[in-house]
Amino acid sequence: MLSRKFGKEVANYFSGSPLNRVSFMRTDHSFLLAALGHPTSSFLLFNNLNPLAKDPTKLHYVSFADVHPLIGDDPYLKSEEQLIAEYNSTVTIPQLLFLGLDERNKKGLEYNAYIGAPYFALDVTPKGTIVSQAESVIRKMEALGFQFIQGRMQMSLPAADAAIYAQARALLDWNARNPFCAQCGQPTLSINGGMKRTCPPKDMARLSTSIGANVDAKPTERPDCATRKGISNLSFPRTDPTVIMAVVSSDGRRVLIGRQKRWPPYWYSTLAGFVEPAESVEEAVRREVWEESGVKLGRVVIHSTQPWPYPANLMIGAIAQCIPGGETIDLKHDPELEHARWAEFDEIREALRVGTSGLGEPAHEGYKEGNLRLPTGTAIANQLLAAVVGGFVGESSKM
Repeated sequence: MLSRKFGKEVANYFSGSPLNRVSFMRTDHSFLLAALGHPTSSFLLFNNLNPLAKDPTKLHYVSFADVHPLIGDDPYLKSEEQLIAEYNSTVTIPQLLFLGLDERNKKGLEYNAYIGAPYFALDVTPKGTIVSQAESVIRKMEALGFQFIQGRMQMSLPAADAAIYAQARALLDWNARNPFCAQCGQPTLSINGGMKRTCPPKDMARLSTSIGANVDAKPTERPDCATRKGISNLSFPRTDPTVIMAVVSSDGRRVLIGRQKRWPPYWYSTLAGFVEPAESVEEAVRREVWEESGVKLGRVVIHSTQPWPYPANLMIGAIAQCIPGGETIDLKHDPELEHARWAEFDEIREALRVGTSGLGEPAHEGYKEGNLRLPTGTAIANQLLAAVVGGFVGESSKM
């Protein structure tokens, strides 16, 4: 019924993960321990947020035996309560994430009602007290011909791997950015399969400050912290909502596009911006478009969304229509755009056919220098523009 009324759901790049996250199992250390050593378990390694890969089009997953020198036999042997009680801020714990189960693999782990191959991500960046162990893992992988691919892999991975990569990168980045409690400044501990951080009440290291530490044999009571009271006693991963919109003229024949100064010549895209606190998605779309281009909008419709792990955005794709008389472009408000203009549907169609690519990459065969360039098909901006010129706002529209 919903598909008939609203059309087929759009799954953008970085979404559509094959994994069942079984988020309610992350506190079950018996489950995590069984998953860790199962023969079908896969581990995706990151060094400074760069994933291990055969080449930019293929990630390389390793086994438990490969990561054993770094994480040991049983990182989940103790309960979360025990780990918190025995916390020592001078000891570096390798950042390990449980990503989920691939239920397509019927030979995977069987645990209660769930069957699937477990997937983990592991940060092997050499740091703290695990430098030598991490370097050992890195050397082994490089000796086998694999590499930690630097830069963004957003345009080159198969869809399923891209979604797994996005989940892992976003969570590893969040953990790395939040080693200290935002309330009291003391070091935090990663728990819940890497999905939460907590501020332990005691520390096996005697802290002189929130950063420096002196080893002490006895647990030290840490300063009182508001995060240990009430319900808000954990730090959760952040996701920053961002709107990105294809803006149609009031007569439904043109699309608003803009470019930043740093982009290559002739390269344009849709407009985008962050959602602010206490602001609806629709309000954010209207505000951002007016601030960046001076164009005034009426109706706004949400088209689809795209997770974006750089570092933790959720791109909320919308299609909006200009009000009559509100199409005048004025860049005097927000200096983000170097140029903005209206493009006819036919120009957009031709650019989607031969003029798409990643920034700085060559266009398709048949592109004529000087014509419009647009983002590649893995970008939600491309999908929004394709929807607009494909009839989304026409008489046959599903919305």
